[in-house]
Amino acid sequence: MTIKKLLRIGDPVLLQKSEPVEEFNTPELNQLVQDLFDTMEAFDGAGIAAPQIGVLQRVVVFDVKNNPRYPGRDPVPRTILINPTIDYLSQEIVDDWEGCLSVPGMRGLVPRHTHIRYTGYDQYGEKIDREVTGFHARVVQHECDHLYGVLYPQRIKDMTQFGYKDELFPDEEITT
Repeated sequence: MTIKKLLRIGDPVLLQKSEPVEEFNTPELNQLVQDLFDTMEAFDGAGIAAPQIGVLQRVVVFDVKNNPRYPGRDPVPRTILINPTIDYLSQEIVDDWEGCLSVPGMRGLVPRHTHIRYTGYDQYGEKIDREVTGFHARVVQHECDHLYGVLYPQRIKDMTQFGYKDELFPDEEITT
């Protein structure tokens, strides 16, 4: 198990655009995928992108079951998504609270499309093509933003809806 250091907001690497993966099923790519899952799980993340551990490659992973950071959310299947593309299948946009491993202790109300189709590849080069809604769609959009150097606070429309979780939700027991 390898838990990598998480880059935090303010680190210029998080603002850079990632490069596509050219070769699949390499020892380096397989190790990166394992490092991402190990790091995500160690910090109770819903997902994580390679730039968050300092690797500027178009690789994200996500997996939500019973996550203490997102209680009551629908499960999201364990997924490795490489060189992703997103198509918006609805113009409906909903605001909901998000956090990020690279913005620890904070939450913000972020607008996201409710219905998307995402495509890409797994670590072995097998095609992924899914149509999703709700929290699953939100997680994918959040993680893929990292590949373009975008952090969720940059998407917030009303900065009064951004702050430390214990200030925003003083009566709730929300973990990092």
